[in-house]
Amino acid sequence: MDAVVMPVYNEAGTVGEVIDNVRARFDGEILVIDDGSTDDTPLELARRADISVVRLDRNCGYGCALRIGFEVSRELQAERVVTMDCDGQHEPSHIPQFLEALEAADIVSGSRYLPGSLAVGIVAPADRQRVNETVTARINQVTGWGLTDAFCGFKAYRGDALASLRLSESGYAMPLELWARAWRAGLSVVELPIERIYCDRDRSFGNDLDDPERRLAYYLSVWERALEVA
Repeated sequence: MDAVVMPVYNEAGTVGEVIDNVRARFDGEILVIDDGSTDDTPLELARRADISVVRLDRNCGYGCALRIGFEVSRELQAERVVTMDCDGQHEPSHIPQFLEALEAADIVSGSRYLPGSLAVGIVAPADRQRVNETVTARINQVTGWGLTDAFCGFKAYRGDALASLRLSESGYAMPLELWARAWRAGLSVVELPIERIYCDRDRSFGNDLDDPERRLAYYLSVWERALEVA
């Protein structure tokens, strides 16, 4: 059985259409983790009979929602797991390609910066591109993977590989903890090009992480700490 795990927080305007597009291309389990949404997202999800929903009473963070999705997919004995965001910035038509690529790798990660990646919408703010480039370069220095996009949330995992990773980070830096754990576990990684769909220039990371220097320091601290204890 395959599963698509989708964390969502206050995405009432996009979640229905995104799920429609996923369902049109994927007939497995769609598992939505509603991370304490305070808008009409719960109502949109309640209208559907073709998905499974885990509703959290409070917002626990992007990494926390993903970890819960991973735990549930493991309980369901999913052999392959895809993760996607619900804000419309990931193109579901790539799901079959991602699943097929798992025949040759433990983790398949989307990249918005490979030569075959197309740009759609507005240009991402320069500070976000710089932070991504800096963190990606740091990961490559250690792993030698040659990644181009450390933060893309569109990924696919072999279920057994995912089960081998101990993850605890609840915030936006969870992908960096995951990369450290994957490298320590000797997992294989491949990137596939996806569209760079960027719509929200004003997105907030919450707390003091809207400051790019503080956000970069947070990301690197999680990466270094995960390397030490992985």
